[in-house]
Amino acid sequence: DTLPYSIRVLFESSVRNCDGFLVKETDAMNILDWKTKQNHVEVPFCPARVVLQDFTGIPAMVDFAAMREAVRNAGGDPVKVNPACPTDLTVDHSLQIDFSKCAIQNAPNPGGGEQKPLARLSLLKPPLRKPPPCRGHSGCRGSCGAGEASRSSAPFSAQIENTPILCPFHLQPVPEPETVLKNQEMEFGRNRERLQFFKWSSKVFENISIIPPETGTAHQVNLEYLSRVVFDVKDFLHPDSVVGTDSHTTMVNGLGILGWGVGGIEAEAAMLGMPLTLTLPGVVGCELTGTVSPFATSIDIVLSITKHLRQADVAGKFVEFFGSGVSQLSVADRTTIANMCPEYGAILSFFPVDNVTLKHLKHAGFGKAKLEVTEAYLKAVKLFRNDESSSREPEYSQVVQVSLSSIIPYVSGPKRSQDRVAVNNMKSDFQACLNEKSGVKGFQIAAEKQNDIVPVQYEGNEYKLSHGCVVIAAVISCTNNCNPSVMLAAGLLAKKAVEAGLVVKPYIRTSLSPGSGMVTHYLSSSGVLPYLSKLGFEVVGYGCSTCVGNMAPLPEAIRNAIKQGDIIACGVLSGTKNFEGRLCDCVRANYLASPPLVVAYAIAGTVRIDFDTEPLGTGFNGKSIYLRDIWPTRQELHTVEEECVISSMFKELKEKMEKGNKRWNLLEAPESTLFPWDLKSTYIRCPSFFDKLAKEAAAPRAVENAHVLLFLGDSVTTDHISPAGSIARSSAAAKYLTSKGLTPREFNSYGARRGNDAVMTRGTFANIKLLNKFIGKPAPKTVHFPSGQTLDVFEAAELYQKEGIPVIILAGKKYGLGSSRDWAAKGPFLLGVKAVLAESYEKVHRSQLIGIGIAPLQFRPGENPSTLGLTGREQFSILFPPDLSPRMTLDIKTSTGKVFSVIALFENNMEITLYKNGGSLNFVARRFL
Repeated sequence: DTLPYSIRVLFESSVRNCDGFLVKETDAMNILDWKTKQNHVEVPFCPARVVLQDFTGIPAMVDFAAMREAVRNAGGDPVKVNPACPTDLTVDHSLQIDFSKCAIQNAPNPGGGEQKPLARLSLLKPPLRKPPPCRGHSGCRGSCGAGEASRSSAPFSAQIENTPILCPFHLQPVPEPETVLKNQEMEFGRNRERLQFFKWSSKVFENISIIPPETGTAHQVNLEYLSRVVFDVKDFLHPDSVVGTDSHTTMVNGLGILGWGVGGIEAEAAMLGMPLTLTLPGVVGCELTGTVSPFATSIDIVLSITKHLRQADVAGKFVEFFGSGVSQLSVADRTTIANMCPEYGAILSFFPVDNVTLKHLKHAGFGKAKLEVTEAYLKAVKLFRNDESSSREPEYSQVVQVSLSSIIPYVSGPKRSQDRVAVNNMKSDFQACLNEKSGVKGFQIAAEKQNDIVPVQYEGNEYKLSHGCVVIAAVISCTNNCNPSVMLAAGLLAKKAVEAGLVVKPYIRTSLSPGSGMVTHYLSSSGVLPYLSKLGFEVVGYGCSTCVGNMAPLPEAIRNAIKQGDIIACGVLSGTKNFEGRLCDCVRANYLASPPLVVAYAIAGTVRIDFDTEPLGTGFNGKSIYLRDIWPTRQELHTVEEECVISSMFKELKEKMEKGNKRWNLLEAPESTLFPWDLKSTYIRCPSFFDKLAKEAAAPRAVENAHVLLFLGDSVTTDHISPAGSIARSSAAAKYLTSKGLTPREFNSYGARRGNDAVMTRGTFANIKLLNKFIGKPAPKTVHFPSGQTLDVFEAAELYQKEGIPVIILAGKKYGLGSSRDWAAKGPFLLGVKAVLAESYEKVHRSQLIGIGIAPLQFRPGENPSTLGLTGREQFSILFPPDLSPRMTLDIKTSTGKVFSVIALFENNMEITLYKNGGSLNFVARRFL
């Protein structure tokens, strides 16, 4: 009852998977005794499933294919070789942008030709003549009367069906743009071999599903389709949990699913049924109290909580949310907070399942029976968070309190995005800017001129301009404002404003530039788009617009009035840039605001307003309308978001998953138990990890007279070790591909060729920033000592292997820093590296070395190559005793007669077992035998 919910998930996993070897009873007891054992013991964790993206998935599946072949060769049944843990592989990293075409070049001249007619598309008047055809959208069924259509009385939901691809001029469904089709065609052509291999994998392996290209990104599919919350396997229930090779894996914690990102080797180990090990973490409880301000958006809340956690030092810990305020956060809010773990350094941020989660799952497509089972099970095993204040909260390592009441909306400006202004201080802050000297905030307007009013005639009516008047209002859904809730808030506010009788003055340059067609779709399906249009916020296109200065000039009468009266006119936009004069040379004050506040300031017509005490305007029957009267409540937003946006998104994704991709469906692939390796392939090759597989593991062999392949310093990262990015034309990998008849244009990237060990091994240590002490300058080179030649690292390693000479690596502190990469261990292994001798290791990389069969050895405290007088030119001999034990001291002898001791960095008997078996791949292969 006192354990944090996230620790309860770890505990349940250890109890369910306890076999006395991989997971021991003492492991479960250590987790149960979390309060005293946190940060002091290593514990195993067996996730319920694994999520891969294709760059990390290709080497994993190639290893499984190679394991089938090895098991067959050793007399076993290859059909038995399947992932032990349910695995989903999403092909989402193969797309490259070979073709691009701007769908719209924003006003004043979006379609080319004469400017005058098109400049008026963003005004409230219809165009003077028919616009030019849509560029790249020849299938558009629109009437080309963009101005007319936008004010049609027919609801947009009747015009726009469930498709994110819309003509930016006409808001009508169109076939996929030419650029999309061309890029997809290139993707399937360039990656045909890889995709055929994935198709074969989906046919022959059990326990794995392949999500084909063009379905969605790994984290999106994981969140929207793959998440179970509770697993039901033959009527046996257990919690959903996941590790994934995508940094966005942490998003699922917002659904109450424990999960985090890992490297390729850890993911592969989990697929093989091996537990991951982690230091039992401290858990920071983040208590949310109070009530969210009515005017605070989801973005305000997410960024404020992120700021608090960054200041609380939660690095390397779990964060878990509790308190009365949690139920005020939607699942979209929760997954956004959980996704920002890298911003504040936590391993994960966990939101236990509660009533808000269940309501979301209902809209996400969970059936009634599934929901009932999920709720009953989670309550039975105490994994369901009760919203009632009387319920007992867990005990945490430390508690960080965040008062939701203290989160207030801000705008940024008037000249710099870093100058934040609380909305309730906006009027007084703008007054201060008028008084201040000209500079980063001030405009230095004389006191007697601060209340000047300039009358102006526009479209037959007289208006009055004064300091602070709004002349530009742009709703842009790029970057952080792509969150559905903030765009829906703008739409719902517009709806209430129109219904109350409020209007926007016609001289204000208003516009709506969605970040994608999907934004337009959910604004349409929720029924708010016509109301935005009624206030002048019409969809002008898809692309960077107002905040980069891409907009039509202000009406001449307005420009003249501003200049004549030296008026400090304002622009308000929900973009990212607000530099002085960027929007228009006569608009000197520019504020960044959330989409609903942009609409509010447009209606008010000025930033010199106190929303609490002053009305936005006068509605029907002369009634004063305040912002609080039309601001949508969070409950209204959550309801629309769940019923219109979430259900629509899940329905679309489900249809994509069930129908599949046309090209994928037509793709031919073999159905044989063993993969028919193509010896000419430069993408897929059978790796040599299992070349010496025997039914029984041999005792650890001594490393005799090894040469040092590389003599490295401190902080060598996985970027230095592992191939990444493009393939340099002068590299060993390039020479190999050229010998296969490929041109540099066909090299593709290391990521795309991770299924070819010949390419990846040649790319290992090929980083141009690698500093090898034998060379004395950054270069992917080393010295082959028997011949004295300076060669590429691969060429030297290849010579050593032909000569039968083992190699080791000497390194300094923190060897293997950086993001986890499977080939940072696999590459050195295939280069013939038997051991790494370093002053210290990055924890994850150390375990990866063991997982592939390389011994991690560590100098004793206070010792290093310099203190021991090692030059790296010696030969080294290392004896591993049969009774090898964790952290055992070993003696190393050099060819100069020097003997020194090192620590074998095996932390437990499981790691020693893996090492003796030649790594986790061979260990599991022997289990199949």
